[in-house]
Amino acid sequence: MSKFITRGGAILFAAAVSGCVIAMSVNAESGAPVGQAAQSGAAGTPAQAKPNPLLAEWTGPHGGTPPFDHVEVAHFKPALEAGMAEQLVEIDKIAKDPSAPTFENTIAALERAGQTLDRVTTVYGVWGSTMNTPDFQAVQREMAPRLAAFNDKITQNEALFRRIEAVYNSPDKAKWSPERQRLAWLYHTNFVRAGAKLDAAKKARLSEINQKLAGLYTRFSQNLLSDENDQFLALKSEEELAGLPQSLRDAAAAAAVSKKLPGQWVVTNTRSSVDPFLTYSDRRELREKVWRMFVNRGDNGDKNDNNAIITEVLQLRAERAGLLGYKTHAHWRLENAMAKTPERAMELMEGVWKPAVARVREEVADMQALADKEGAKIKIEPWDYRYYMEKVRKARYDLDQNEVKQYLQLERLREGIFWVAGELFGFEFKPATGVPVYHPDVRVWEVTDRKSGRHVGLWYFDPYARDGKRSGAWMNAYRSQERMDKDIKTIVSNNSNFVKGKPGESVLISWDDARTLFHEFGHALHGLSSSVTYPTLAGTAVSRDYVEFPSQLLEHWFSTPEVLQRFALHHQTGKPIPQALVDKIKRADTFNQGFATTEYLSSALVDMKLHLAGSQRIDPDEFEKKTLAELGMPSELVMRHRTPQFGHVFASDGYSAGYYSYLWSDVLTADAFEAFEEGGGAYDKAVAERLRKFIFSVGNTVDPASAYRSFRGRDPRVEALMRKRGFPVAGTNAGDKPAGKSETKRN
Repeated sequence: MSKFITRGGAILFAAAVSGCVIAMSVNAESGAPVGQAAQSGAAGTPAQAKPNPLLAEWTGPHGGTPPFDHVEVAHFKPALEAGMAEQLVEIDKIAKDPSAPTFENTIAALERAGQTLDRVTTVYGVWGSTMNTPDFQAVQREMAPRLAAFNDKITQNEALFRRIEAVYNSPDKAKWSPERQRLAWLYHTNFVRAGAKLDAAKKARLSEINQKLAGLYTRFSQNLLSDENDQFLALKSEEELAGLPQSLRDAAAAAAVSKKLPGQWVVTNTRSSVDPFLTYSDRRELREKVWRMFVNRGDNGDKNDNNAIITEVLQLRAERAGLLGYKTHAHWRLENAMAKTPERAMELMEGVWKPAVARVREEVADMQALADKEGAKIKIEPWDYRYYMEKVRKARYDLDQNEVKQYLQLERLREGIFWVAGELFGFEFKPATGVPVYHPDVRVWEVTDRKSGRHVGLWYFDPYARDGKRSGAWMNAYRSQERMDKDIKTIVSNNSNFVKGKPGESVLISWDDARTLFHEFGHALHGLSSSVTYPTLAGTAVSRDYVEFPSQLLEHWFSTPEVLQRFALHHQTGKPIPQALVDKIKRADTFNQGFATTEYLSSALVDMKLHLAGSQRIDPDEFEKKTLAELGMPSELVMRHRTPQFGHVFASDGYSAGYYSYLWSDVLTADAFEAFEEGGGAYDKAVAERLRKFIFSVGNTVDPASAYRSFRGRDPRVEALMRKRGFPVAGTNAGDKPAGKSETKRN
C-alpha cells in the first residue's frame, strides 16, 4: 500500500527502499497536487493507446509480480497522475464518511487506500535507482515536487486528521490488540509530525518547503549519478596496471568495453572500482588521480556541483523544523528514534571517536614505518592509506587479501546466504520462473518455509554495476507482507554494484564486499520474516536507528566456519579456504578498525553537526573543513561520504541527522551476537528462534527497545561494541544502555 507514513518525520511510501545506503525509494518524501487522472496509456499518446501497465493489478504466480517487462519511461508520469487522483478520491471518501470514526472506517481504510499508486511508485523507485536514464530524470524533476504536494494534501486534510485523532483518543482503545493500538498511534503521530495541527498559513509554507526539498533531492541525486557515470580514469598501458591482480585487470577491461574503449582499462567512479584500485595499484600518481576523482564527486564547481543545493536544503530543513515546533531538524528527526535526542546520539559517537582516532594514529605510524623502510620517501596521504594498509596487513599477519579473494566467489556466497537463512529461519530458496525482470542481470528466487512448504515471498537479486544505476548496495521491498484482508506475501530485492569480469568466469569479491552481501541480505531476511497484520507495520518499516540492526547482525554469520568451509571455495580448484588462512583472518579481525570507524564516524558527526547548526547559512565545504579540524580528524583519511556526495543525507530525508544509526545499531548487533556465543554458538536453534520471534518477524508492531529486551532479557551494552572493534572498553562515556528505553515511537 502506498502509505503516507513517516520515516523520521519525512513522508514516505511504504514501498520505500530500506537499507543501507541511501534509503532512496521514489523520491518519496515527495508527492503531488493532483489534477485529472491521465487518460492516455503513455505520455503523448492518445487515449485509445494500450493500457498503461503500471496501473494494472500485478498478475502471474506468487500473488502477482511487477510488470517490469512492459514498462516504458513514458508510462510513469500518467501513471503517477492517475494513481494520485485515485488515492485522493479514496482519502476524500474516508474524510467525509458520515459515520462516527472507528478503527475500521478510518485507520484500516487508510491502510487499504492507494493500492494503485503503491504499485506505480514501487516500479518508479526501481527505475530511479537502477535504470536512471536522461529521459527518466526529466520525469523525476517534474514529478518530485508534485508528489511532495500530494502527500501534504493528505496529511493536511483537516477532516481526515480529526477522524484519526478521534480514533486515537477512543475510549475503546484499551480493548484493541496491541498491533491496532500501535498503528493508530503511528498514524496520529506521523500526521502531527507532518504538520496536521498547524494553521493554514504554516501548512501552506510547509508544503512549499516540502516541494522545494523534493526538487533539490532529485537534483542532488542526478548530479551525483552524473559524476559517477561520466567520470572515469582510462588506463592505456600495461605499465599503468602495475600491482593490480588479474581479477581487477579483467574487471577494468570489461568496464572499458562498456565505455566503448576496447583495448584499454577503466577505473569507474564508484566505490566498487575505486577501493580495489587504491588498495593494489603501485602507481602512486594514478592512485591520487582516482582518489581525487572519487572524493570530489559533486564538488567540482561545474554543473553537477552540489554545494549550493546542500546550503538550500539545510536552510529549508531548519525552517521546516521551526514551523513544526522543534529546535532543529535533528531534534525533529530523532524524536521518535531509539536515540530520542541528538545529544544522546552525539554522546555515543563522541565516546567511540577518541579510541578510533587513537587507533588511526597507530595505523598511520605502522604504514609510515613500512614506507620509510621501503625507501618510498613519502608522507602517508589519503590515497596511500589502503595501499600501505594492505602491505602492513601482509607483513604483520602474512595475510594477502588478494589471496583471500580467490575463495570468495559471488555465486558461491549467494548460496551461502541462502544456507544461513535456512539454518536460522528455516527458509528455502529456489529459482522462480516466468517472473518479469527490468534488466537481464536480475534473477529471482521463490522463498518457502522448509517445514511446511508454504510460500514466504520472492527475492530479486541485481548484483552488478552499470550506467544509470546508483552506487552502493541496498534492499528494496516491492510489496509488504500483510494479512489484513487476505494473506499477502512480501517481495524484496537486494541490489549491489559488483564489477563484472570476463564472461563465464567467476566474479571474485573482497572480504568486505562479502560482508556487505550478508549485510544487505539481513535486510531482505527482515522483510521475508515479517508476520504482521497491517502493511504499514511490516518488515523493515522500523525506526532508522533500528533498521540496520538485523542487517549488521547477519554480517557475523559470513565468517562462521560452517559458511567458510561450505561456500568459500577456490574459484579454480574448488577446495575450501584453508584453515591456516582463516586463522590469519581471525588474528587480523580488528586490524584497520581505526580507519573503518573514523571514516564512518566523521561522516556521522558532520551530518549531525550540520543539522544541529539550525538556521545559520552554511557553506558545506567550509563547514566540513572546520568541523573536521575541531574534531581532530587525521589528515591521512577523509570522510567515508564527503558532504557534496552524501546521498544518505541529501538525496532524501532518509538518513539526515541519522547517519549515526549504523553505530547505534552496531551496539545492538555486537551485544546480540554475544547472546549466540553465550549459548550454543552461531547456529543455536533456541537463540535463533528468539531472534526470529522478537526481532525479525514483528516489524514495527512493538517498540524496538522493548523488542530487544524480549530477545536479550536486558538492554544492550556498549561494551560489546568496543570489544568487537578492538577498542579499550574504558574509552566510551556512552553508558551501559545506549539504546535506552524508548517507549514506542515511529516507524
